[in-house]
Amino acid sequence: MTNADVREVLHIEALSFSTAWPPSAFVSELNDNKLAHYFVGRVGGAGGEVVSYGGIWVILEDAHITTIAVHPDWRGKRYGEQTLAYLLCEAIERGASWITLEARESNIVAHALYRKYGFSTVATRRAYYSDNGENAVVMWAGNLRGELYAKRLAVLANGLAEALERDEAR
Repeated sequence: MTNADVREVLHIEALSFSTAWPPSAFVSELNDNKLAHYFVGRVGGAGGEVVSYGGIWVILEDAHITTIAVHPDWRGKRYGEQTLAYLLCEAIERGASWITLEARESNIVAHALYRKYGFSTVATRRAYYSDNGENAVVMWAGNLRGELYAKRLAVLANGLAEALERDEAR
């Protein structure tokens, strides 16, 4: 993600979350936070439309997924999974052994995707979301740099690639 992407990202943010981050938050993350790493997913190549984005903080061996979203018109086409897989690979490449995130308690689709990638629920944050007081589940995946997780990630990456090929053939 670059500063030039922020406008498209904010559009997806507004469509995806009832309490969206302000433009200054993304600009600050991109320009001021050395622990932050943000990425966009595009259709149509390097200059194409931004359809997803995600971000992580990596602090020594710990990583935190700060945000992940897919434009509503592009949901169900595996862009969320691609973004998650990319964030995990980036976290590992940057030295993370552990990764956490928060998700709305009601977002069972996201929970299933995160569990697929080895996350488990470790806590609940009561009334975490200010828009409606909904709880957040805290999910965690560990031993990211271990052989077992590397194999899991490889199998999932192969499965994702095959699914994308099938989707394109349709």
